[in-house]
Amino acid sequence: MAKETGAVSWKELELGCTLVEAGSASKLKTGDWRSMRPVTDFDLCIKCGQCYIFCPDMVYSRNEEGYYIANYYYCKGCGICARECPKDAIKMVQEGD
Repeated sequence: MAKETGAVSWKELELGCTLVEAGSASKLKTGDWRSMRPVTDFDLCIKCGQCYIFCPDMVYSRNEEGYYIANYYYCKGCGICARECPKDAIKMVQEGD
């Protein structure tokens, strides 16, 4: 479950309690919802950044070589990056493979 940073799960709240801090997905491991994960073939990647632009969770960051790397801690595996990649360099693979 998504509770690695000490954030309180809604399941642990007492009935009628008050949240004193606003929620933020940046503190939660949202990637553990994923059943599929994106895998980039860097031989096909042209470093266009479409994966970075279209990712709704901003999981991609650029490395020193200019390639975009997915952060699986936050990636939910929606597959938008694979769909938008103009070179089909990103494939969705079953989690655990």
